[in-house]
Amino acid sequence: MLPRPFKPFSVIFVVLPLTSALWPQPAISKPAHRALCFDEVPDAPDDLIAAAQRTHAQLFSDDLGRLVLGRGIDDLEAISDGAPSLRRLPIEVEARMPIGTRDEGYSLVVPTDRSHAVLKANSTIGLFRGLNTFSQLWLTVQGTIYTIGAPVEIQDSPAYPYRGFMLDTARNFFPVSDIERTLDAMSWVHINTFHWHVVDSQSFPFVVPGFTDIAEKAAYSADAVYTPHDVAHIVSYAGQRGIDVLIEIDTPGHTSAISKAYPEHVACADAKPWRTYANEPPAGQLRLASRATIDVMASLLSAAAKLFPSALFATGGDEINTRCYQDDPQTQQDLAGRTLNEALDVFTQATHGALRSLGKTPVVWEEMVLNFNLTLSNDTIALVWISSEDAAAVAAKGFRFIHAASNSFYLDCGAGGWVGDCPPGNSWCEPFKTWQNAYTFDPMANLTSEQASLVLGGQHLLWTEQSGPENLDSIAWPRAAASAEVFWTGPGGNDSAALPRLHELGYRFRRRGVKAISLQPEWCALRPFACDLNA
Repeated sequence: MLPRPFKPFSVIFVVLPLTSALWPQPAISKPAHRALCFDEVPDAPDDLIAAAQRTHAQLFSDDLGRLVLGRGIDDLEAISDGAPSLRRLPIEVEARMPIGTRDEGYSLVVPTDRSHAVLKANSTIGLFRGLNTFSQLWLTVQGTIYTIGAPVEIQDSPAYPYRGFMLDTARNFFPVSDIERTLDAMSWVHINTFHWHVVDSQSFPFVVPGFTDIAEKAAYSADAVYTPHDVAHIVSYAGQRGIDVLIEIDTPGHTSAISKAYPEHVACADAKPWRTYANEPPAGQLRLASRATIDVMASLLSAAAKLFPSALFATGGDEINTRCYQDDPQTQQDLAGRTLNEALDVFTQATHGALRSLGKTPVVWEEMVLNFNLTLSNDTIALVWISSEDAAAVAAKGFRFIHAASNSFYLDCGAGGWVGDCPPGNSWCEPFKTWQNAYTFDPMANLTSEQASLVLGGQHLLWTEQSGPENLDSIAWPRAAASAEVFWTGPGGNDSAALPRLHELGYRFRRRGVKAISLQPEWCALRPFACDLNA
């Protein structure tokens, strides 16, 4: 049964190029200069109805004036009742490949000869990306919805298959509604992976079936948890927006919270001084040499993995503190003559093996590849985070990887230190990482052409020691859109030329309820390039 078509409405094309305002920039776009009316969006395939309805609604709710002096009032002269009519936007679905294959390319043609506008793709996710691009074409002036470039011809596909955003929900808790809003914003700029760092030493808000006592004892409160129902909703909400959910349960470090329910499995839990045993408080790491601990963690990770349809599962592996194990009598007894590296290898093979039995590919932080001699499967994916310069070393070992470098993509850097009794008050990853820093990132720096296929993409990351629901939008957006374009369109963009487009994206985000921070005074936004250093 086909859905009813959307009610007719009036939209106008006028005669200035607008596709230069799209974010991320399409791979190939051919705007032209002709007026065109748009009257109706008709039936869409079942799997795209919701997306098409959201696009339809955004044409009205965005209500965004063009970022020029007068906010588009001069465009009224180009709007004519005699413009040719485009009565509907049928979506030709060529979904020969399932959405999970991530064939995200699409083509969008908006003609001026009364024929249909056509969006084509080989997958529903490709159609969805095209709808998001289509939604950015529209502006409003005095109640008239219009765009400033027709005909439009766009051929678009991503430069890299992975474009992510990581949110830490353990240092501070974020309600489901905040995650939903973040997923919306991600989808508008073609980000396709939500890396969910759901638990850490500070709290364990994830209610894992069979291990519910951890969240009961280690969440900040009974309300600050994600139930299996919440998880299912987030996974579904993300999937409907073309986003995969990559869950992370960091092991064997960053696990102090587990000690609240299973103290026998955690070494140096809450040990003092915390700086001796951890990178940040509270201290606590899994007793990785214990067979009982290995079995419990393999079961816990398996139970968690069953809630997520993604083919990926992140097991962490960063910031392992060796002093913690040296000073823990139980770990020294469990080692029984083995080295710490040997014990970590057994732990990793067991936990990764449990995940692989469920069809999951492990994702690890770079230390697991570079700092230890472990038996990792060749398809293991590494997150390069300490420095972008470490990408070459990971590539030299033949592992696929994701750019997540603190020197380019950490959104929390530069906010000052958060630990108490520290007068200098600097954060470890000073200075603040600007959007320009991310936008000028080169994913292939120091790599050979033969290693290009190992680069899966990249992501911005928000560690939340100093972030919560109150500043989530402003600290993430529009900065995180910079990496979205780098890994969709490809590197090499000019940050000065990109700024007017990023301004418009920020204004559009705010119209849609995402409180993206302003990048400049509005005086500058309305006068592109007038505030450049040498203007």
